[in-house]
Amino acid sequence: MVHATELQTASTDDGDSSPPPSGPLAAVAASASRRHTQILDALGAGICSGELPPSSVLNSDELEAQFGISRTLVREVLRVLASLGLVEARRRVGTVVLPEESWDAFNPQVIRWKLASPARLTQLRELTELRNAVEPLAALLAAERASEAEREEIVRLAASMWAAGKTGRQQAFLDLDVTFHHMVLAASGNRMIGKLHLLTQEVLEGRVQYGLMPQLPDHAALEWHMDVAAAIQRGDGPAARAGMEKIVEQSLVEMAHMWEAT
Repeated sequence: MVHATELQTASTDDGDSSPPPSGPLAAVAASASRRHTQILDALGAGICSGELPPSSVLNSDELEAQFGISRTLVREVLRVLASLGLVEARRRVGTVVLPEESWDAFNPQVIRWKLASPARLTQLRELTELRNAVEPLAALLAAERASEAEREEIVRLAASMWAAGKTGRQQAFLDLDVTFHHMVLAASGNRMIGKLHLLTQEVLEGRVQYGLMPQLPDHAALEWHMDVAAAIQRGDGPAARAGMEKIVEQSLVEMAHMWEAT
């Protein structure tokens, strides 16, 4: 039996402007939404973990019986999985699990399912290597293009991270760290780079969730975040880039021994 992970699916907007249901109708809608999420997570995690390997056939009748759900809900879940590249409907065969090369590697749901799988270290390594290629450039561009308001906010976030890190408030530090990196990516002025903030968020949250982050942030890392913020504030692109390189490279070093063991 595939077990569900604690993920949230993105809601969709069908253009209906009618007010949301209330009372008993709201309870039914919420229950259906939760069930959809549970089944989607169960199958998505099963595929990403290898429990449902490539070429496996997902039989609608069997899924209805296994999960006790309607044919309509089964079809909706399979439609979402197909949109993520995890499965494909084939005539006279059914819905078939696709190999990893077909998956939407940048989708946050797929990333979370992979982080919940035995291959989480490989996923973290790949994401961190991508950060190393993108975030230093984003910091350089932010130093050149950020607005005054963005520069001030980045400095404020770095200072708040320092305070949270020094007082051992790990959740507050994580939230600030995610926002700091999001701001730097957005301030690059490149909308494609800015869209990568979700990947950075998955790396940072995944490291904490799976015990791959020190309880207290390294003092040098706190200083490097301050250095990046100061460089962006004064418009020093090379210094901002160098500081961000140190931050991401340290992340690689901290997890290197775990990757070598896999």
